Amino acid sequence: MRDPYQILGLSRSASTDDIKKAYRKLAKEHHPDLKPGNAANEERFKEISAAYTLLSDPDKRARFDRGEIDPSGQERHHGFGARSHAYSGGSRGRGGYSSTDDSFFTSGGGGSGDDWFSELFGGGRRRGAGGSSGGSSSAGAKARGTDIAYSVTVPFVEAALGTKRRINLSNGKSIDVTVPPGTEDQAKLRLKGQGLPGAGGFGAGDAIVEVHVEAHPHFTRQGADIHVEVPITLNEAVLGATIRVPTISGPVAVKVPPGSNTGSTLRLRGKGVMNQATKQAGDQYVKLKVLLPDPPDAELVKFIEEWAKTRSYDVRKKAGLE
Repeated sequence: MRDPYQILGLSRSASTDDIKKAYRKLAKEHHPDLKPGNAANEERFKEISAAYTLLSDPDKRARFDRGEIDPSGQERHHGFGARSHAYSGGSRGRGGYSSTDDSFFTSGGGGSGDDWFSELFGGGRRRGAGGSSGGSSSAGAKARGTDIAYSVTVPFVEAALGTKRRINLSNGKSIDVTVPPGTEDQAKLRLKGQGLPGAGGFGAGDAIVEVHVEAHPHFTRQGADIHVEVPITLNEAVLGATIRVPTISGPVAVKVPPGSNTGSTLRLRGKGVMNQATKQAGDQYVKLKVLLPDPPDAELVKFIEEWAKTRSYDVRKKAGLE
């Protein structure tokens, strides 16, 4: 095993905080969960873990600095040099571990390794730091598997009504994810046990699926309610009419009262989104917008000219703009 200071990229004057920071950085880069099946990366992680195990223990670090123990924590004997037994022949030595034995992974440095990996990998680390204290053999780590994040994109109406989406998991499996009715943008769905496997008999982590809901060209959502603006003609506004209005479940017939105006709002009960908490659907609000003919009809223009000679109304004053 190489010099632990070199492994962590530190000088011999490094502080305890320097050692922790270097270990965290390297552990993030080389943790086996991030590169499953990469043997070289796993060996590198073992080396980093063993270096931290020695340097994070003040007594071991002092003895190593004095030359009393070698990089693997073994006592130095006259005539034997500083060769590490941790990697010799794949056998486990006192305070060391086998390069072919995955059961060596335990947290070193007074148990802080477990806390750090919970922080670094969301409580889902697969392995901790190598080595053991007091010269005893290492024990297998026990840790819940890591959660893995995924995302799916769903059209507005499908998210409102509920749908399914197939995702490909990191283990090569495909699974159909149920998107419940009323799912909002950036909602997260948890799939139990579909993350990385745990260690020491602990269960696998979860798959966390974030749902991105596409914007709709006409509908907007406020809580469980749907809002839509619908244009109507001048004659429909003045005389009233029955028009077809889109909803998330399909078009419906809606009566426009005579004398309706731009901004008039109609309420369609139960045509909104299902509220999962109350199990009741919201409403849809239809905001009317009166549109004149384009281009203006000649007869309509003539009629308005005659009509305006004897009738007038001050819309801006009524709105408080004058």
